[in-house]
Amino acid sequence: MRKFITLSLIMLAVIAGAYYLSPHLVPKTELNALGEFYLRNSYFGEYSAGSPEVVTAILWDYRGLDTYFETAVLFMAIIGAVSIFRNMPNVSFHPYGFTDITRTGVKIVGLITFVAAATTAFHGHITPGGGFQGGSMLAVVPLLVIVAFSKKALEKAGLTKERALVIRTIGLLTIAIVAFYPLLVGGYFMQNLPVYPKELYGMLVSGSLSLFNMAEFLAVGAGFTIIFLLLSNPEGGSEA
Repeated sequence: MRKFITLSLIMLAVIAGAYYLSPHLVPKTELNALGEFYLRNSYFGEYSAGSPEVVTAILWDYRGLDTYFETAVLFMAIIGAVSIFRNMPNVSFHPYGFTDITRTGVKIVGLITFVAAATTAFHGHITPGGGFQGGSMLAVVPLLVIVAFSKKALEKAGLTKERALVIRTIGLLTIAIVAFYPLLVGGYFMQNLPVYPKELYGMLVSGSLSLFNMAEFLAVGAGFTIIFLLLSNPEGGSEA
């Protein structure tokens, strides 16, 4: 009870502070030069990334090198977690399980989440979102299955650590291939246009941005799934 009161007081203090300070903050009415450059060039400009979604253009084109190594750091962290948990003994237990209503709800929510995740990733070059956001949403689906059904149920459906590792590797290799390919045709590392087409069959794909988003979607979704599987204890008994 004491912790709850302390936490409530801290939250009230933060809200009161934000409310007091907000009128005193100077609103920004003008863009700086860099922001103006991104807005003018993301889609139409001389240095166009071929994408109306400025954030995605910045992440995978204008500052693509930074994103590339950020992605490498993330997956190095996942590799480290896999190395630590791989040989740790699991503690089995007998779950009580959830009702059929809960499990049916999870099936529906899981399907909706999967569609929303894929949409977020595949449309990341034209709407807010992208591969990392879509992959993070995708990883929620196996997590829901583990909680509502069991780890065994997920593995019985075919999604094991080994398969997730293969999917993650495919995603990372695709990112590396897309990043290095421009060097083979006389371009520079991670070059977007004109090495990759802006449109494909009349559909805007924004060059390499779509490829990066789809590859990261797979890599992030599978990477987080590996962690969830490693952190989940196998259930005892034959129920799955």
